[in-house]
Amino acid sequence: MDDFTAYLEKVRANRGELWEAIRALEEALATPVGMGALWRRRVRAALTELAHDLRTHVALTEAPGGLFDDLRAHEPRLSGRVDRQVADHAHYLAEVDRLLGERDDGLGVAESHRDALNDLVAHLARHRQRAADLIYQAYAVDLGGTG
Repeated sequence: MDDFTAYLEKVRANRGELWEAIRALEEALATPVGMGALWRRRVRAALTELAHDLRTHVALTEAPGGLFDDLRAHEPRLSGRVDRQVADHAHYLAEVDRLLGERDDGLGVAESHRDALNDLVAHLARHRQRAADLIYQAYAVDLGGTG
């Protein structure tokens, strides 16, 4: 149990880092898109950090013997909700990779890119809320997210 408690602390710390990355992306997206190259650099840097933290989050929660395996083993009634979180992870990783791969040279493309990034941020916030509810329902533990 001590090992799992230490593991949950890693999940909690990563959750805080991921939330900071999301907030940094939101801040970068608030920069006027008309600033062109500066906007693109800020957004790309924030998105790159988010991609790193998201990959770490997925690796931690989906690791063999990790959070999702534990939930499935000890709270099978929540397996469907765990499966949804896993599906979300696959979708978000693919979307982040897609957005990192986009290159934009014009204002219209940048605005479309910004819209897609804002959608991603909103979806990640809802994913985070569902995860908090899931973990609380299973363990009566609030993972928080402040690191």
